[in-house]
Amino acid sequence: MIDRRGWTKAAFAAIALGVPLVSASQSGEQIRRIGFLSGGPRPPDGLAPAPLRNALDAAGSADGRRIVYEARWSQGHPEQLPGLAAELVALKVDAIVTVGGPPAAVAKQATKTVPVVVINAGDVVETGLVASLAHPGGNITGIDDPAAVLSAKRLEFVKELVPRAQRVAVLWNAGDGAMTLRFHSIEKAAPVLGVAIDPLPVREPDDFNVALAAMNKARPDAVMMITDALTILNRKRVIDYAAMQRIPAVYEYAAEVRAGGLLSYGADAGENMALAADYVYRIIKGAKPADLPVAQPKRYHLTINMSTASSLGLSIPTSLLIRADEVIP
Repeated sequence: MIDRRGWTKAAFAAIALGVPLVSASQSGEQIRRIGFLSGGPRPPDGLAPAPLRNALDAAGSADGRRIVYEARWSQGHPEQLPGLAAELVALKVDAIVTVGGPPAAVAKQATKTVPVVVINAGDVVETGLVASLAHPGGNITGIDDPAAVLSAKRLEFVKELVPRAQRVAVLWNAGDGAMTLRFHSIEKAAPVLGVAIDPLPVREPDDFNVALAAMNKARPDAVMMITDALTILNRKRVIDYAAMQRIPAVYEYAAEVRAGGLLSYGADAGENMALAADYVYRIIKGAKPADLPVAQPKRYHLTINMSTASSLGLSIPTSLLIRADEVIP
């Protein structure tokens, strides 16, 4: 559990209001440069995620520091990540925040000295990013993603939604080692729950056509999609297909359910960014990543889309509705 005593009231207020509190004209301020690296799509504003900026800006304002951001996205092209990471290192950033497994792995290769704070990088010990959760060692720390527990839990939700389900298709980016670990965790949990897994690996956008065609030939009782930059960029195809074919689909994050998916179970992206911001600011103030134990999200959110359930002819069990953190009408 992270010691939150270091957070200022101003930081929490900024997260809640979504308003940066920094003024470039502050006297006596120190400038700190933070890099951001993601394999996902570049947002329209070209900025690092707002929850990260708001928390860091607020903490910096209270301490007389100004935070400058350098953000880079590979937009689903992992081959671009090494060059983008090298750009951030060359800019002499004070720390790099990464989102996803490949960006974290590339950042580790790009530098042994610049502190790196990882988010959504999978099981950070199993993927070799850190030595252990308690003592990460090296220049990397961040937020863990306990894939084995979460993947099994999501499969349990599939069985609660569709008790008679016998075959579940799993779609994931086979080019991402962290996501492949998630897939294997689902495979291990499947026999206990009495289901067979249909693997649908993808490595590039065209592979989604092959995956969807495979489901046309052998219709599964449900679909699970493992989230990374590649599947995020192509999620509409999966969500639309599941709706058209009336196949229940379970996802990892609420954004996919708000976009029309049925159910998700996972950490809140904004909360993860705030946790990462806490670590980044500790590093700015002198903490070493090797001495910052890897954190885990404070809680996981269950999100259900009732409109999607209705279109599928599904009645959501009361046991799920009671546990839901967000129910979309």
